[in-house]
Amino acid sequence: MNFTKKNLEDAVNENILSFEQSEKLIEFLNKQPNTAPKFDFTHVLYYIGGMIAIGAMTLFMNLGWESFGGVGIVFISLFYGSVGLKLTNIFKSKGLAIPAGICGTFVIALTPLAVYGIQHALGVWPDDSVYREYHRYIKWHWLYMELSTLAVGVIIAWKYKYPFLIMPIAVTLWYLTMDIAVMINGGDYSWGLRKLVSMYSGLLMIALAFWVDIRSHNKADYSFWIYLFGVIAFWGGMSLQHSDSELSKFIYFIINLFMIFTGVLIVRKVFVIFGAIG
Repeated sequence: MNFTKKNLEDAVNENILSFEQSEKLIEFLNKQPNTAPKFDFTHVLYYIGGMIAIGAMTLFMNLGWESFGGVGIVFISLFYGSVGLKLTNIFKSKGLAIPAGICGTFVIALTPLAVYGIQHALGVWPDDSVYREYHRYIKWHWLYMELSTLAVGVIIAWKYKYPFLIMPIAVTLWYLTMDIAVMINGGDYSWGLRKLVSMYSGLLMIALAFWVDIRSHNKADYSFWIYLFGVIAFWGGMSLQHSDSELSKFIYFIINLFMIFTGVLIVRKVFVIFGAIG
């Protein structure tokens, strides 16, 4: 619950607190580090800087990196990962949870690149695909990168316990379901398969998020990112399904209404937003 100086003044007037106690409480609260995310200039800069760094090592990797070879990619990944962990510990020691969580997320995001380099260095990479395709295409041999990312993500999230660390884990779970489905289906990655897998994997992620929410609701919001990507995966896969009957459209309408009511019930805006769009 957020309260203001006016609330403390009212408490003094009601003889709940003395004036001296209210002044000491204000002084104490002002000295506490602000660890909750909020929309102010400092926090926006934190996230912009973090996402630029994460994007540079994931979405925006170009073919120039391939010239370093497997060993070079591993060395660079380990170097940046060490810097990220060091910064995570420094920010944690200063009570700065937001930048600490972003730096820890950066380390997790480096994991698939490091595993890609290791596979190249060992000569076990199965085809001529390159790392920049990891976030664009579905391939079965991304599995080693995804499983390693999940392992590192769980370890770092368990050690530092910042909610933002769950973001790369949620994204990787989404990727993993797609690649496993393609592997099981003999390499078929048609749009029809993608839509179905996205829809059902989204449902599983929502169920996982609900379980995490129940277990950790009085600690921190660890389920936010799992809910977000679960809803995106489910709603996106469902909305892209082909429908040529009024009954199917009516069922789609009912599901979106149900999402809105669910969002209100469990106080999750992502359900309400996507349900309203639907």
